[in-house]
Amino acid sequence: MDAAQITSVAIFVIALAVIISEKVHRAIVALAGAALVLMLGVMPFEEAIGHIDFNTLGVLFGMMLFVGVVKLSGLFEYLAVKCAHLAKGEPWRIMLLFVLLTAVLSAFLDNVTTVLLIGPMTLNICKLLKVDPVPFFLTEIMASNIGGTATLIGDPPNIMIGSAAGYGFVDFIAVDAPAVIIILAVICVCFYFLYGRKLTAPQSEVDDVLALRPADYIKDHRLLRISVVMIALVVVGFMCHDMLGWESCVIALGAAALILLLSRASIDHALAQVEWTTLVFFAGLFIIVGAMTATGVIDMLAAWLVGVTGGNVFLTMLVLVFGSAIVSAFLDNIPFVATMIPILISMGATGMDVTPLWWAVSLGACLGGNGSLIGASANVVLSDISRKNGHTITFVQYLKVGFPMMLVTVVLAAVYLVLRFPPA
Repeated sequence: MDAAQITSVAIFVIALAVIISEKVHRAIVALAGAALVLMLGVMPFEEAIGHIDFNTLGVLFGMMLFVGVVKLSGLFEYLAVKCAHLAKGEPWRIMLLFVLLTAVLSAFLDNVTTVLLIGPMTLNICKLLKVDPVPFFLTEIMASNIGGTATLIGDPPNIMIGSAAGYGFVDFIAVDAPAVIIILAVICVCFYFLYGRKLTAPQSEVDDVLALRPADYIKDHRLLRISVVMIALVVVGFMCHDMLGWESCVIALGAAALILLLSRASIDHALAQVEWTTLVFFAGLFIIVGAMTATGVIDMLAAWLVGVTGGNVFLTMLVLVFGSAIVSAFLDNIPFVATMIPILISMGATGMDVTPLWWAVSLGACLGGNGSLIGASANVVLSDISRKNGHTITFVQYLKVGFPMMLVTVVLAAVYLVLRFPPA
């Protein structure tokens, strides 16, 4: 390896180690790493900018703006209370419906936004029922990561993979969604044996929950109607963006602009809802990983992976789905996928059929996020909400539940991939 290659690897490894330590905010680490790449002359500024995936950033930015406006209507609080009514106030049924609601919302919104909306309502209903909210939070964390696996926009790794591999919303629905439906069904059965049989509440508390009126949580009826129509249009737009010849970011940014115009919501308020640190982290990370691509390190890793598996697509697929999951359980899946994308592109350039490999990384990385408390951003956010309200979820406490559940889901995903992409 030459000096530039060693430098690019050193910057990536050090940045990764600091991110895992959580001593410094990951956005600052990404910015510092990107600055080092440029200052040390690993690659020129113009080339560094070229490695930033603006389609991924555009989808995230647009959806953050969009959700920031939609939540002003009270739609999400309404759905949570409605679930409690449909469950007739029975704790296990409420947990099950919250799991399904979280999974569905995570498929069409980003995971962090979903748990930020679901978390406070879970706390309120658990307080009324006088039940421990921690089991609810644990199941919602896992549901958000499982549900987000189903679509192009549900989890940042899928946005990145879709952009790099040229896969659209329909592709993810066709390949990932069937696996997610099976996995979600199995995991709900597991949740019942873990928590469902133990969840009980006195009738008086159940009556308090049933006394809540879903309609009282709607803050703006006009915005609610606009939001429902716009959400439907966004889903259709993502499904059809390939046929229209538009990048997925065009749909997200267009939807954000349209709902801001129709709702007359404050642009300052909407911009305040954007997670700028996430966008900064992505931009810096793309440059850090781009440095390894530019120096040839990624090509070397691709050659090594092909050598280990003998170029066998089927074996490589299995290695990637389990490898992606294990690594993503303890390392945020975003930098992992950012590293894997150029490797797969490089492997594809050799003539290897990498189609099954893209889906192996998608399923493995997204589902692997359930393996530990730091495996995905949604895990950290919801556990923080729990801690701030007096219910601490420790790393070990989560690991005892999350890691076995993650292994179950990944085994199911591997079986699905074997059936979907059988060996030649």
